[in-house]
Amino acid sequence: MGVGVSGWRLARAVAHTGQLGVVSGVALDALLARRLQDGDRDGRIRRTLARFPAPALVQRVVERYFVPGGRPDGTSYRPVPRLGLRPRRDGLELAVLGNFVEVLLAKDGHHGPVGVNYLEKTQMATPAAVYGAMLAGVDYVLMGAGLPTEIPRLLHALAEHRCVRLPVSVQEAAPGQQFHASFDPQDLLGVAPAAVRRPRLLAIVSSATLALYLARDDATRPDGFVVESPVAGGHSARPRGALRLTADGEPVYGPRDRVDLPKIAALGLPFWTAGGQCGPAGLSAAHASGAVGVQVGSAFALCRESGLDDRLRRRLLHDAMRGALVVRNRAGVSPTGFPFKVAHLPGTAADERVYADRPRRCDLGYLRSPYQRPDGKVGFRCPAEPVDEYLRKGGVVQDTVGSRCLCNGLVASVGLGQRRPDGYHEPPLLTLGQDLAFLPALIGTGDDYSAADVVNYVLGTSVAGSSDASGGHPGPSTATRPAPDR
Repeated sequence: MGVGVSGWRLARAVAHTGQLGVVSGVALDALLARRLQDGDRDGRIRRTLARFPAPALVQRVVERYFVPGGRPDGTSYRPVPRLGLRPRRDGLELAVLGNFVEVLLAKDGHHGPVGVNYLEKTQMATPAAVYGAMLAGVDYVLMGAGLPTEIPRLLHALAEHRCVRLPVSVQEAAPGQQFHASFDPQDLLGVAPAAVRRPRLLAIVSSATLALYLARDDATRPDGFVVESPVAGGHSARPRGALRLTADGEPVYGPRDRVDLPKIAALGLPFWTAGGQCGPAGLSAAHASGAVGVQVGSAFALCRESGLDDRLRRRLLHDAMRGALVVRNRAGVSPTGFPFKVAHLPGTAADERVYADRPRRCDLGYLRSPYQRPDGKVGFRCPAEPVDEYLRKGGVVQDTVGSRCLCNGLVASVGLGQRRPDGYHEPPLLTLGQDLAFLPALIGTGDDYSAADVVNYVLGTSVAGSSDASGGHPGPSTATRPAPDR
C-alpha cells in the first residue's frame, strides 16, 4: 500500500475485527521523526515512546526531533540518517523506535493479531526495524520484493537479543566478496530487555517455484506464504521470460506467470492469495485452492482509517467511482527495477509535467542500491537521483528514464512530504491495485466506508453502508483471514 498508508490506525481497526492487521514497516524512522517535528499534537507518540524499555534512548530521539507546537510554516523537516553498511547509532535508534511505536499503537485496545510488512530489497534497514517491531510484540512479519532466505535465522536471533549479521547484496562486488549489515540489540539499548516472542514469517511470493525454493530447507522455510498476482498494488514481480510491454508501457504477463496453487498447497504451509481477491467470491476461490484466506490491500487503502492524506483519498474514490481512475503497472517507475503500480491523479508525481518539474534529489535513500566502487569501497546510487550523479557512479542512463523518487512521493501521500524554505513541496505518488471492482459494493449509496465494512464484505456478512464494526476504535491496516494457530 505504500509508506504509512497501512498505518497503525488501519491495522488496529482490522485486528479489532479478529483479522490480521498489517502495518507497513518501510520508512517508519522518517515518519516518526516528522510526526514529532509536527508537534505530536495529541501526545500519543510520546506516551507510546514512554513504554519503550530504554528511556535514555527515547530521550535522545525526542530531544533531537520533537518540536513543541510543530514546525513553523515553511520550515523543512530535519533529515534522518540514511541507510548504510555501518549505520549511525542515531539512525538505528530512530528505526527501532519508529517500528516499536507503529506496532504498539496498532496492538492497543484489542486482542487481534498484528503484522508488519517489509521489503527484502531494503536489507540494511531490516535488523533494526524488525527488532523494534518485536519489542512491541508483533505477531507476524511479512516480506516481499525479494527472497527472505535469511529472515528465519534473523528472527530467532533477535528474539534472544543476540547480535545479528544480515547479508547485503552489493552490485558489482568482486567475486567471493561478501557484505553484511550488523546489529547488536543489547549494545544499542544499554539494558537487558525482557524476552520477546519470535513472530511468524510470511514470505510474499509470485510463483510456486519461489515457494518451493524457500520451503526446501529448515533454515529458509517461512511459516507461510502470501501468493500475490500481478494486479496487486505497489511492486509486482517481473514477468517470466523476455520483457514485453504494452503500448501503455505495462509488462505483459502470460501463462508462465500463473501461480500453481496446488503445488503451494502441497507444501503443507498456510498461504493466502493476494491481488484482486477483495470479495466473498475471492475468499471462496482461495479456500477452494487450499488457502486459509486472502490478503486485501486497495480496499483498505481507500477506507476511512487509511493513512492516505484524506483529500487524496477522496479524490481517488471520486475518480474510481466515475470510472475515470487509471492505475498503470509501470516497468521503469521504481528505482528497484520491479514493476510498480501508479494511480494517475493530476498534480501528483504520476503527472508527466509534475515529474518533469521536480528537482531530482535522493535525500531519504531507502531504495538506494549499494555498489562496489573501483577503489573497493562501497557507494550508493539510485536511478531517481540526479542523472549526472548516477552516471558518475557507474549507472546507465536508460535506468534513469521515467524513474520516480518513490521514497519522497510515498511519504508525501500520507501528508508528511518535505517542504523547502523556497516554498517547494514534494508531490505525492500514489499506488493502488488494478482491480477496483469492490468499490460499488462497499460504497453503495454513500460516499465512504470503514475498514470493518471491508472485512464484512469479504466475509459476506454485510452489505454496503454497514456500521463500523470496530466499535468506534480508530483502525489498523491491511488484512487477511484469521491466522492459524501454531
